[in-house]
Amino acid sequence: MTESMADFEKEIAASFRKLQQGDVLTGTVTNVDEDAVYLDINYHAQGIVKKADYSDDPSFSLQSVKVGDTVKAVVLADDDGEGNVSLSVKDAAKTLAWDAVRRYLEEGTVLTIKIGGIVNKGVITYVEGLRGFIPASHLDIGYVEDTNTFLGKTVEAKVITADEAKNRLVLSVKEVLFQKRREEKERKINEIVPGSIVTGKVESLMPYGAFIDLGDGISGLVHISRIAQKRIEAPGEVLHKGQEVKAKVLKVQDGKISLSIKDAEETQTAPKREKD
Repeated sequence: MTESMADFEKEIAASFRKLQQGDVLTGTVTNVDEDAVYLDINYHAQGIVKKADYSDDPSFSLQSVKVGDTVKAVVLADDDGEGNVSLSVKDAAKTLAWDAVRRYLEEGTVLTIKIGGIVNKGVITYVEGLRGFIPASHLDIGYVEDTNTFLGKTVEAKVITADEAKNRLVLSVKEVLFQKRREEKERKINEIVPGSIVTGKVESLMPYGAFIDLGDGISGLVHISRIAQKRIEAPGEVLHKGQEVKAKVLKVQDGKISLSIKDAEETQTAPKREKD
């Protein structure tokens, strides 16, 4: 009695349901013949997927589809002329794939992909079954002279364009490399301890101070008031580009390093206390 009531409620719900072209449904395979697959889609009419709408793979056979399988399909028409809902599994796969790559774009997901082909000005790869393009200018941080060296390689990349209407999917390896470089730089900066003495070379002189190259692409700023023990009007009075200096780390905040040459000199010249 309970099962009969549940079936009745299911039929009532299905009778009020409205399907539109483009809707993606989940159905259960109820029958398979030489030309089509039939699905229970919880609707007053059954769904039908013709072989041509199941897969573009020339080696695909409907014999691989089994009764009881669950598949996703997109509505082509709510009536194929014979009372069935016309569906496409391959179009649903594309729709879901585009949904996925748009999500990768929005979330900045780093994908591990394989380079599958070489074309003019770039390479080809596949994401969720969709053909993607990586321009040569986005294969590396530096200039790429020969894209053929990337064929068959596995790389990490981000989606930078996902335009379903234009069937345009573009990815970038360079974006991931830049991200890793930034993260590594941030890690090294955060390892610098305020109060420590560091050695670097004068990178550039500005009216307000001097930038000191600490190596590994990291630099810190010495404000003009922290360059010398005496008052100076311009950093160039006591410093020159390329000069090696020692500086004390005053502060590390928001990826910026504040240094003091004056405080480093005071630390080094301060008299040591004798032990009792």
